[in-house]
Amino acid sequence: MENQLDNLGSKKIIKKHEFVRVIIQCLYSLGYRKSAVCLESESGIGYKSDEFETLESHIRDANWDACIDSLNRLNGLTNETRASALFLVLKQWVFEYLNRGDDSSALEILRKKISGLEVGKDKVHTLAFGLLSFKELGLGKVDPDVIYNFRKNLLIELEKVLPPPITLPDRRLEYLVEMAVWSQIDNCVFHNSVDAISLYEDHHCDGSQFPTKTIQVLTNHRNEVWYVQFSNNGSYLASSSSDCTAIIWKLLDDGKLTQRHVLESHQKPVSFVAWSPDDTMLLTCGNIEVLKLWDVETGTCKHTYGDDGFIVSSCAWFPDSKRFVCGSSDPEKGIYMWDSEGNEIKVWKGMRMPKVLDLAITPDGEKLISIFSDKDIRILDVGTGAESVISEEHPITSLSLSGDGKFFIVNLNSQEIHMWDVAGELLIPMKYKGHRQHKYVIRSCFGGLDSTFIASGSEDSKVYIWSRRGSKPIEILCGHSMTVNCVSWNPKRPQILASASDDQTIRIWGPDVQSR
Repeated sequence: MENQLDNLGSKKIIKKHEFVRVIIQCLYSLGYRKSAVCLESESGIGYKSDEFETLESHIRDANWDACIDSLNRLNGLTNETRASALFLVLKQWVFEYLNRGDDSSALEILRKKISGLEVGKDKVHTLAFGLLSFKELGLGKVDPDVIYNFRKNLLIELEKVLPPPITLPDRRLEYLVEMAVWSQIDNCVFHNSVDAISLYEDHHCDGSQFPTKTIQVLTNHRNEVWYVQFSNNGSYLASSSSDCTAIIWKLLDDGKLTQRHVLESHQKPVSFVAWSPDDTMLLTCGNIEVLKLWDVETGTCKHTYGDDGFIVSSCAWFPDSKRFVCGSSDPEKGIYMWDSEGNEIKVWKGMRMPKVLDLAITPDGEKLISIFSDKDIRILDVGTGAESVISEEHPITSLSLSGDGKFFIVNLNSQEIHMWDVAGELLIPMKYKGHRQHKYVIRSCFGGLDSTFIASGSEDSKVYIWSRRGSKPIEILCGHSMTVNCVSWNPKRPQILASASDDQTIRIWGPDVQSR
C-alpha cells in the first residue's frame, strides 16, 4: 500500500489519499464501477470511509440500535448534524415498525427518542402527522423491494448530512475542476467567447472575440445621433437622432447592418428608444414632446401618448410586453404606466415623485428603478410599494440595467460610472473611471458574455470599455470625431458593439482578428 501521507502537485498541497478517493468517487458517479473497484483494490483507499461502511452495514441489516450507537460515537459532529442524522435513521426505524404492524414500538421511538432530538418541532410534528396518515389510510405491508429502496435512500440522505471525511460532497472532483476552470475564466480579462473551455490547456483569451475595430459606419441620420439600442434578440438595432427620426436597422449574418425602417412622425429630436421584450414594438421618446409606439414589422405608428406639454425623459417595458412606464423631467408629471393599447393604468406623481431623469424595470417586472432629483436613485417594489433610496454626491445623467437584472450602473457628471446592486447589499459602489463626462448626457451599458463588461461613450469622442472587476479601462476605441452619446452591446452576439455620436454617425464595432 502506498504511503497516504505523500502529497502531490508542485506545491505539495494535495493529499494523495484524498485525491485518489475523489477520483474513485468520480469513477463511480460516471458509471465506471469496474475501474473504481480496481483503483480501490490497487491503492488500498476506499471511496467510503470505515465509519460510513459500518453505518451502511447496520442499515442494510436493519440493526437500528447499532446504527444509532455508531452515530453517537462519531467524532467531529456538531450537535445539529448528529441530531439530523439520528432523525433520518429513527424515521426509517419507525416506518419499518409500522410496516410490520408494531404500532406500539413505533410510537415508543417517536415519544422517547425522536421527540428529544434538537431538530425543530416542525419536523417532529410533520413526521407524526405522516405516520398517523399512514395508519388512517390503512396502508398494508410495503413490498421488500420498496423497503430496500427506502434504506438505500436513507444512505444517500446520510451522505448529504454527514461531513467529510466521513462522506464526500457529491461529485467532488467535478466541482473542483469546474471551480479551477471558472477561476481561469474569471481572471481572463477579455473572455467574451461562447466556445467551450478545454481542460487540455490553461484558458486565456487573446482578444480576438472582442469588439475593438470599426466594421461599419452608418451615416443615414442627418444630425447628431443621441441613442442606440440593440433589440433583445440581437437581430435589430434602433437609433434616434436630433434630426427628429428614429431608424430600425436589421443585423445581417456578417455583422453589418442595413436600414429597415425610418420612423418619421416626431416634430422634435428623438432622445430615447425602448424595445418591447418580445421585440415586436418600439417606443420613441421625443425631446420635450410626445411618446410614440411603433410596430417593428411594418414601421407604422400604433399610438401616441401624452401631448406636446408632456416632457418624456425615458421609458421601460414590463416583461409581458403589454405594459410600460415612462418618466417625465416635469415634476408635475412623475411616472406614468400605460398599456400597448393606449390606456393609462397608473400614475406616480406628487411631492415624493419629483422630476424623473431615467428609469428601468427589472426583467422579472418586480422592481422599478428611477433617477430623480439629479442625485437620487429610487428602487420601488411595484407589487408592495416598498422602496429604498440611494444617494450619490454628484448629478446622475443616465441609468442602465444588467441583463440579469441584478445590477445597474449610473453615469455621473463627475466623470465616474458607479455600479450598484438592486438587492441593496453593496454599501459602496464599484467605480469606473477614465472617460470624459462633464457637460452632456452620456449613456453606458453592460455587455459581452454574461454582461461581464461595461462600455460607455465619452465627451472626448472615444468609447471606453471596462471589465466589471476593474476600475480602469481595458480598451479605448477611437474613430468618432465628436462626443459619443450612447453605446449598446448586442445581447446575443457579444462580439458586436454599437456607438452613437454627435458626428452624426453610428459605428459598429467587431473583433479585429488580424491585429491579434
